[in-house]
Amino acid sequence: MGELIDNVTFLDEIEGYCSPLSVPAGESVRLHASTRSERYSVVVERWGAQRRVVWSADSLEGVHHPVPANADAEGCNWPASLEITTSRDWESGFYLVTLTAEDAPAGRDTAHACFVVRSPEPSGAPLLVLGTNTWNAYNNWGGCSLYTGGHQVSFRRPFARGLLSRVPTERDDRKARPVRWDEEPDADGDRYMAFRAEHGYPAAIGSAGWFTHERRFVEWAETAGHRFDYAISSDLDRDPSVVNGHHLVISVGHDEYWSAGQRATVENHVAGGGDLFSMSGNTMFWQVRLVGDADHMVCHKYRAHIDDPVMGTDDEHTMSGMWGDPVVGRPESALFGAASAWGLYHRFGQATARGVGGFLVYRDDHWLLAGTGLRYGDVLGARDGVVGYETLGCRIQLDEFHQPVRAGGDGTPDVHTIIAMVPSSNLGVGDYPKSISALSDQGDLEFLAERLHGGVTDDNKRRVRNGNAVMVECQPHGKSGGRVVTIGTTDWVFGLATDPMVARVTENALSELT
Repeated sequence: MGELIDNVTFLDEIEGYCSPLSVPAGESVRLHASTRSERYSVVVERWGAQRRVVWSADSLEGVHHPVPANADAEGCNWPASLEITTSRDWESGFYLVTLTAEDAPAGRDTAHACFVVRSPEPSGAPLLVLGTNTWNAYNNWGGCSLYTGGHQVSFRRPFARGLLSRVPTERDDRKARPVRWDEEPDADGDRYMAFRAEHGYPAAIGSAGWFTHERRFVEWAETAGHRFDYAISSDLDRDPSVVNGHHLVISVGHDEYWSAGQRATVENHVAGGGDLFSMSGNTMFWQVRLVGDADHMVCHKYRAHIDDPVMGTDDEHTMSGMWGDPVVGRPESALFGAASAWGLYHRFGQATARGVGGFLVYRDDHWLLAGTGLRYGDVLGARDGVVGYETLGCRIQLDEFHQPVRAGGDGTPDVHTIIAMVPSSNLGVGDYPKSISALSDQGDLEFLAERLHGGVTDDNKRRVRNGNAVMVECQPHGKSGGRVVTIGTTDWVFGLATDPMVARVTENALSELT
């Protein structure tokens, strides 16, 4: 296409979305489609180790519905075009819906929607929770995302092109592109911008969506024989019993936006002895509120302490801003053993632009590294840049054996083991790559200095500038509760299919915690 496209609303000749976004096997899903073409077709595939067609319909009558002015915040409210009836023998998983408009120009004739099928009763398999709150936060279809001026975004609209399925590439669609021998880092995201321009994708494709993160984990894991029950972020808010019957809950990739109900469900699961495995960066950074029967999501982010209507009321603790903000007072590190305030970016913009892209091993005797052959000081995952884009860190100090341990003061649990780590940084104004579509007048560095330390001074910025990305095991409720394993980086999944050591570490976690 040869141009950068950031507003993809009806860029294609057909668009659609599904409601609800998650159903138990045996229930129906409504497809809401709008097209300028007279006829269109629909194909539904379960996307696991491979893509398998489970439902299709051809030569459907096309109807064009306009896009409401507030589609980003309130949804499209298009009528249902058809129902897709699942059956109880449909396997739990992610289902891609491909809509193809007849007689439309090539490259503009296809759109994608999706839904998740949940198991009608727990199978005993781990519960994989897809980060759909974060997909929604980055979705700018219909106007704004939470990064381009919106403070409420709706699930009742199409996902922007490229979030669910797109042209595959090894490196060029990554925000933290790994470098090869004699290459310079792509600190400004120029290659990423060129890839977007060529294919007409919005900026969000490197940050969120099924295709970027969860898809890679699922393809690898199901190929290796693992099976999961699936759910989406808002399922855990609407129905805490979704986790019942599952000893292990899994989070993958970029799981940034959590509601209070979702967090309570997971925390209660761990308190009751269940385990949690997170392969995600910037995890649970923002608190959101789900409104309108959870059809819409509210988050005021950087201005929540100023603009959120709950401020000044008894409900201030529900402020839709940073979980670690003093107003909320519940840093994500209390659950995950790490938080983005102590290290948010690696190989992104001017944040360790020439960083190693992998974890430096410290505790080589930890069960998570069994069978890898890794020793103290070795690097894990550098070839594929598994530490990249966004991360999680913690305050550290060195013990008498020169091993990193938690320094405290950041909300991390007392029972806490740092297995591996690498420097990671927070970014301020002027440090971000050109490829980012937000933060033109404010950076995370300034925000964290103000909210955590009381003001944007040079000393306060230094307090939050330099951090780390960590691999940790912790027990938020002590020995009586479950275990949490956190691999604090969005890009861990990029090494699963090609790096045997990354795959072995992940296998170790799945085996030990299941």
